[in-house]
Amino acid sequence: MEKYLFALDLDGTILYDFDSLSETLCEFMQKIQELGHKIVIATGRPYRSSKFVYDRFKLDTPIINYNGGLITHPQKKDFNTVNYTVSKEVIIDIFENNIQHIRNAFSEVLDAIYLYREEKDIEPLLHVHGSTDIVVGNLKDTLKSDPNGFIIIGKRGRGNLIKDYIDNKFKGEVCCRIWDLKGEFDSILEIYTPESNKGKGLKYVANYLGFDRNHVVAIGDGHNDIEMIEYAKLGVCVRNAHPDLIKVADIVLDYTSSENAVYRFLSNFLINKAKK
Repeated sequence: MEKYLFALDLDGTILYDFDSLSETLCEFMQKIQELGHKIVIATGRPYRSSKFVYDRFKLDTPIINYNGGLITHPQKKDFNTVNYTVSKEVIIDIFENNIQHIRNAFSEVLDAIYLYREEKDIEPLLHVHGSTDIVVGNLKDTLKSDPNGFIIIGKRGRGNLIKDYIDNKFKGEVCCRIWDLKGEFDSILEIYTPESNKGKGLKYVANYLGFDRNHVVAIGDGHNDIEMIEYAKLGVCVRNAHPDLIKVADIVLDYTSSENAVYRFLSNFLINKAKK
């Protein structure tokens, strides 16, 4: 059987809440690797909140965090790490000039968190467990290094005002997207570098592991998975994926993450490949 590299998003793809992972899927992923295939995690999450999946799957590959902004190898110290950052001056400018629209905000330097103010409701977004440091205060006073990215929780109805400011002043320097969390928060904006995307990250890892594009399969659910799906020879999305991702996917699954969509798809995929 031909060997494949499977790239997997986490939230909404294999995780149906912040940390739920089925034992069936974990055992299956280990079995896939015993057959000679490789698996890479590609997520917008920081390393600290994705390493538990890496460990449960018993992976031996690099891991793609911050949507391609950070690529490390947990088992190889000599791995050529990729680390794209946003200018802290840009972050502070955005924060200071939109403070009237901002409910809360935080920036991350690797696994250190720089939080505007403590707020119980946004704790799930912070993935505090495993953080190397948590600093609370105005970012112009606390942020001393260029971060991997910046998250803004906007006040109700203010998300597009913040995005317009960013797009008009920093077009080409930073990118901004608004998350769709189905009303869980008023508006969440992610600010990141133009270099950071999962497609570019997946290509880097595929080359490192020796996989050509024809043997790469990617599965996701979000807008931030578009470039990854487009890079892979076979791009797959779950049933309830972002509409823009559905448009570019080769296959739209009949199941969601809570219905074990990835396990169902990969089981059939490998069975069909074994018959050829």
